[in-house]
Amino acid sequence: MARSKQRPEFEIEVGGEPYVWRLQRLPQWSSDAMEFRGKAIAVRHRDGQREALLEFPAGAQPKFGAPQLKPAQIPPELVATGIASAIAAGWDPLSRGKTVTIVVDATGG
Repeated sequence: MARSKQRPEFEIEVGGEPYVWRLQRLPQWSSDAMEFRGKAIAVRHRDGQREALLEFPAGAQPKFGAPQLKPAQIPPELVATGIASAIAAGWDPLSRGKTVTIVVDATGG
């Protein structure tokens, strides 16, 4: 039986509310546009169902053979700023519905 690949989730508190986040996508080449895309972080309220997908810009392309980005290497301040930006952009974390994709800058704003 094949093991499913579990992505670790991390808890963070923003504005007194508990959120859970995980690294959804590593920086990678996009097959449809042939461009390099940045990382994406999936965020949801601990008590909610609706997720927000924070898409970051590509930044510098990693060197060949460089180690992959680990979720523990992402600063919590970056995730907290991204969550605050998503809420300011209209994401209601306690509502129901499809995942909302929000493009943020390199600082999460």
